[in-house]
Amino acid sequence: MEVLSSRILLRPNDLDRSRRFYAETLGLAVYREFGPPDHPGVVFFLGQGFLELSGSGGGTGAGVSLWLQVRDVAAEEERLRRAGVTVLREARTEPWGLIETWIADPDGHRIVLVQVPPGHPLRRDPR
Repeated sequence: MEVLSSRILLRPNDLDRSRRFYAETLGLAVYREFGPPDHPGVVFFLGQGFLELSGSGGGTGAGVSLWLQVRDVAAEEERLRRAGVTVLREARTEPWGLIETWIADPDGHRIVLVQVPPGHPLRRDPR
């Protein structure tokens, strides 16, 4: 699999508290914000990768996912199915315009495979 980009996704129990911790206490720089203005998700620069805080978690560890950008989600999903990988959710276009499929690693951790289609803001406006 050729990974083009990656990020760690955290679904914190208190989004505002976690956002303040990563932005103010740790001093991470913001890559982008998204979602509703009153409760936005945020993606921070994290060295050569990214850390995304969005949504809400279900406790310790349950809100952690690995986000991997690939060139062709459908082809990777098919290849991984043939290899016996558990597909948690089939590929589909999300309301935010990315094509995603969800798989599980051997311990059940969720891995989100993402394809950024032509014309999506992540292609046009990388910030």
